[in-house]
Amino acid sequence: MHKVNVDELFEGKQSKYALVVGVSKRAREITQQFEENGTVTEDKPVLLAIDEIRNHKIGLLEPDEDEI
Repeated sequence: MHKVNVDELFEGKQSKYALVVGVSKRAREITQQFEENGTVTEDKPVLLAIDEIRNHKIGLLEPDEDEI
């Protein structure tokens, strides 16, 4: 089982909403890539997306302070 430390993932982020939306969008992209390439894997797209964010392979766009 893959455990995710949410506090570690949220570190340096302003908005939990931006984090959730970013993970879900990236997971959908990963799923689409797997389908297009015919890739079969045991890895869950959401966990792959979380790992990419944790390892700073992708960044998240967050709202400005006045937009929150």
